[in-house]
Amino acid sequence: MSTTRRSPAARLRLHLHTTPDHYKWVALSNTTLGMLMATINSSIVIIALPAIFRGIHLDPLIASNTSYLLWMLLGFLVVGAVLVVSLGRVGDIFGRVRMYNLGFAVFTVGCILLSVTWLHGSAGALWMIVMRIVQGIGAAFLFANSSAILTDAFPANERGLALGINMVAAIAGSFIGLVLGGVLAPVAWRLVFLVSVPVGVLGTVWAYLMLEERGVRSPSKIDWLGNVTFAVGLIAVLVGITYGILPYGGHDMGWTNPEVIGELAGGVAILALFVVIERRVSAPMFRLPLFRIRAFSAGVFATLLSALSRGGLMFMLIIWLQGIWLPEHGYSFSQTPLWAGIYMLPLSVGFLIAGPFSGRLADRFGARPFTTGGMILAAGSFLLLISLPVTFAYWAFALVIFLNGFAMGLFAAPNQTGIMNSLPPDQRGAGAGMAATFMNSAMVLSIGIFFSLIIVGLASTLPGTLYHGLTTHGVSHAYAARVAHLPPVGSLFAAFLGYNPIGTMLHPVLGHMTHAKAAYLTGHRFFPTLVSHPFASGIHEAFYFAAGCCVVAAIASWLRGAKYVHAAEVPAPASAAAPVPAQPTPAQRARAA
Repeated sequence: MSTTRRSPAARLRLHLHTTPDHYKWVALSNTTLGMLMATINSSIVIIALPAIFRGIHLDPLIASNTSYLLWMLLGFLVVGAVLVVSLGRVGDIFGRVRMYNLGFAVFTVGCILLSVTWLHGSAGALWMIVMRIVQGIGAAFLFANSSAILTDAFPANERGLALGINMVAAIAGSFIGLVLGGVLAPVAWRLVFLVSVPVGVLGTVWAYLMLEERGVRSPSKIDWLGNVTFAVGLIAVLVGITYGILPYGGHDMGWTNPEVIGELAGGVAILALFVVIERRVSAPMFRLPLFRIRAFSAGVFATLLSALSRGGLMFMLIIWLQGIWLPEHGYSFSQTPLWAGIYMLPLSVGFLIAGPFSGRLADRFGARPFTTGGMILAAGSFLLLISLPVTFAYWAFALVIFLNGFAMGLFAAPNQTGIMNSLPPDQRGAGAGMAATFMNSAMVLSIGIFFSLIIVGLASTLPGTLYHGLTTHGVSHAYAARVAHLPPVGSLFAAFLGYNPIGTMLHPVLGHMTHAKAAYLTGHRFFPTLVSHPFASGIHEAFYFAAGCCVVAAIASWLRGAKYVHAAEVPAPASAAAPVPAQPTPAQRARAA
């Protein structure tokens, strides 16, 4: 067939796949779009939650509804952490592009089903949690295979730039989602999910038509026993962590809850069984021998620690802004979710600046100087956050969180490049999935640790401070004592969702007060002034923990060794089946027509 008789779409596909070096930019642009869309949706509900719960007529602050609130936030992260390593291995077996394309389609379907939610109350919340899990499954396909697709598409001396752009899009998307959710939710809460549908449809079609299977496939049986034990064990641990921050039996947190203890202990035991299984099966899901590669094991350990340091950071900064700083500067509690997202933009800017150039430099000099330097700089930024007064000058806060974002961007892209360069070509999907599993699991663990530390800090001083403040301003001693001994997590969630914590706690008695006294207690300054010192003691402990993680991550990064790239070709074992040739894509079939 002559070129003049081809359709415009066919001519475009022919041009893209015959122009030298063009395909790698197609792969980069599509995978970056996929990562950006997935991570925006991981955080877009955080600011939008009040509007979403009002839309389905459910009060998230009622104790019986707290689990809905947690799973709307964490369900996406948990399912991603559980599935990403399995789906990376499946990509090695059946084709990374095929699995990536499926992920784009599943994610888009999840967005559509969320935007057409018709149920209300508990049924509506359960529907949305299930659909968020569907989104998480689609995102896991994207996370597990995008790095491997880029590593297949780019030569070793250019992967840093590509993975840097891709990684920065993934991390920056988490912060872009905050602002986007805050802008769209007041207009219509369904837009929070509907906005991703056109992008998802475009990305799905584009990926199907243009991406090629360029990786080495390694056909083998699926390790079903390993998949099941890993999923059950990790879910049990992450669920235990999630419920550990909720009150239990008169305690401020649930770490003494027998169910939480059972979930954590049982999960760890099943994961230990998983390791035994993986050492014995012929085609394991989790490629433990990869940890013998120093550049890989050091990079994955550094990934784990960096995720522990930053996973809960977003939530702490949001609570800091929404519960204290913004109300003290005249913003009503209902306005604080949107403005918290806006005031955190310097963090995203730091990521966006540092990621691409550090990835590019890592191509030349190796990952070690940038990953080590990035983690040292990040540790310093956490110490600077500790030095800030709770009622800071915004320019100082913006500068410090910009420095934190810059440091994390300086680390993330070179670290991912070092990990991917160290992997054998036929195990890039499995290796990328393993690294993503450690990162996603650490993000959930970090949220649990940060919340636990801040609740411990609040519980030690807040009850007395709250009791004294309320009784001084006319609240009865009996009711003030009752309010003062409520679990601090309730105040945190109220501030996090843009509710006035004092207004929520004093609602039953506000009608019996004079208008002036009620207005003062529920005004902009009473709660922030009251909670500032107890909050500072808790958040400082969380930031010390984060700084310590960054220091250990810097040491791990230094121990990764000098620049290392795995041999381009890996001989197949004599006992292994011959690799299956990659199947032609629709674009390749069009060229052959």
